[in-house]
Amino acid sequence: MTVIGIAACRKLEDYRQAILHVGGEPRILDTSMAAAAAVEGIGGLMLTGGDDVAPALYGETALPSVVGAEAGRDEFESALIAAARARNLPIFAICRGVQILNVACGGTLVQDIPSQIPGALAHSLSVPQHLPYELAHEIWIEKESLLATLLRERIVDDGCEVNSRHHQAVKAVAPGFVVSATAPDGVIEAIEDPKMRFCLGVQWHPENFFRTGEFRALFEGFLEASQILKS
Repeated sequence: MTVIGIAACRKLEDYRQAILHVGGEPRILDTSMAAAAAVEGIGGLMLTGGDDVAPALYGETALPSVVGAEAGRDEFESALIAAARARNLPIFAICRGVQILNVACGGTLVQDIPSQIPGALAHSLSVPQHLPYELAHEIWIEKESLLATLLRERIVDDGCEVNSRHHQAVKAVAPGFVVSATAPDGVIEAIEDPKMRFCLGVQWHPENFFRTGEFRALFEGFLEASQILKS
């Protein structure tokens, strides 16, 4: 069974279940580990949700709305990303995960969508006002992207509906990455690195649908790439 390393966060269970439901073996990676040792023996790396990436990492002063992540998490996950990319390990990054992936690879973030993007959609819908798996808005997906290939069964007129729980987003895309989805307000909803076997980051929470399978294809594609690399 292919082992998938999952970066530790406060709400791990849906990430674990999403990997278990496609036949992978989850291994939780936390800040007590050395990054180089943490990626040994895993077939792929999953980066998870959580609080905000420190703006100092991309050369900005934090706005009052920024909520810092757990101590050491930014540094640990940046090191995980570097170690995984050096080994060409598949990476699947979700919500905060796509943000730290972008920053670790040289990009920047919108620190606060409501105050920095006039007229933006409501992206920060959260429990208890909304269920984790409640669809919130549409995304528009770039044709010929990895994301489009994986979600082809769900895409209607180049788009699909997603859930949404974030107040930050990718701003300047990291060198070598491309945008593969945006919201109708222009907020970036997915990026990917076409040079790697599998390196995809999405801004919504596909793991919340592990019971019903709306985004199962993302996890299946990630696991398949992890198995190919390992074989």
